[in-house]
Amino acid sequence: MKNKAKQTVKKYHMLNVGDSVAVGFSGGADSCALMHFLLSLREEMNLTIYACHINHSLRGQESDNDEQFVADFCRKYNVPLFVLKADVASEASKRKIGTEQCGREIRYEYFSEIAEKYHAMIATAHTASDNAETVLFHLARGSGIAGMSGIPPVRDRIIRPLIEVTREEIERYCRDNHISYVTDSTNLTDQYTRNKIRLEVIPVLKSINPSFENTVAGMSERMRETDVFIEKNAENALSAAKTTSGYSTAVLSQLPLPVFDKAIRLILKEYNLVPEASHIELIRKIVCKGGAVEIRKNRYVISKQGILRAFQYEKNNPDSEILFAGQKNIAIHNKIISPEILNISEFDNRKKNDKFLFHNSLDYDTIPLGSVFRSRHAGDLFKPVGRNITKQLRKMMTEQKIPSEQRDQLVVFASDNDVLWAENLGVSEPYKVTDSSEKVLVISTGIQKRKDRSEND
Repeated sequence: MKNKAKQTVKKYHMLNVGDSVAVGFSGGADSCALMHFLLSLREEMNLTIYACHINHSLRGQESDNDEQFVADFCRKYNVPLFVLKADVASEASKRKIGTEQCGREIRYEYFSEIAEKYHAMIATAHTASDNAETVLFHLARGSGIAGMSGIPPVRDRIIRPLIEVTREEIERYCRDNHISYVTDSTNLTDQYTRNKIRLEVIPVLKSINPSFENTVAGMSERMRETDVFIEKNAENALSAAKTTSGYSTAVLSQLPLPVFDKAIRLILKEYNLVPEASHIELIRKIVCKGGAVEIRKNRYVISKQGILRAFQYEKNNPDSEILFAGQKNIAIHNKIISPEILNISEFDNRKKNDKFLFHNSLDYDTIPLGSVFRSRHAGDLFKPVGRNITKQLRKMMTEQKIPSEQRDQLVVFASDNDVLWAENLGVSEPYKVTDSSEKVLVISTGIQKRKDRSEND
């Protein structure tokens, strides 16, 4: 193991003589092997080594015992130790994310804090086995080349000296060198997604190919090289497409799909936005046809007049009107929303033959400036036609028996928390078409159109 790890350090230029290293130290086999390996280089490379331990407070006394083990280990080897005790379960609830993701965020936040303070690299104990699990996890979620690239050996100041070493090799190294370590009991259950992959999927694949983890490591390296090549092409394409107000859709529309995908991800990275595959597909459509895609609450990508740009909705911002005025299509979630402005005579002619028209039509002149198409937000209010009441949108959805798992995927047209129109609920009372209306905004969706066709078949 030691020779393989030294080759990895050399291949990826992870360490220089005289460096300081903050080691993520859980006390498990991987991190103990990493610490022991780096300590073996301490004198040879004049390294200054620190240990960082996070007590996640998820396993009660077991978590405290792990912290004590780490403290004893560091005392034995004369390694300065920094400990953060965090209530990950509570913090995950506050951040509205899963405990796994929250634990990861807290770990890297703390590692970065220590590394910044001591001008150190950050060493984590990710292995070839972890990389294989990560690749399978991404594969199951439909990831592209970036996901198949797995865990990068080096990212910014983070280094992973054991990334080409399997877990079996690490456990053998610990036995041969009489290194004690602790075992996290949650690693022995299938409670978490990655553990299911580790305990149920990997063993089957290793029965087919005993060197499966090494095979994946080689594939990941090739995928990283491919990803770098595509990113270089995407950067060149964005330079050619760049305008004073965004990016030329004429240039973007000619890009091969892999380069287009990477280019959009690079654009959104500037705004700290991470698109899903469905977002990329929708953005490709609006590049060709115009429209907008909601990436996150109040964050959109807009294609208009040959320019693509990211946009943040702000109340009473006149520019927000771009999200519906004069556009043929707006993409929200996996639906294409088609707003159409008619004069009242055109509306009356169509009303005779379209039973959905009134339900999905608004008096154009009553629409507040800056109204946008989006998903529902907390605090949204709706006024159903003819009922002279105002209700919370979520209560209206409950009343209409809309399944809870579908509600976040429905589109609303709103000004702040005032919902003017909602998919499956129709227009709100103050914005309905009346005898005095002069212009009408008609809203239709791809879902509705399919419904219409099925009823006519």
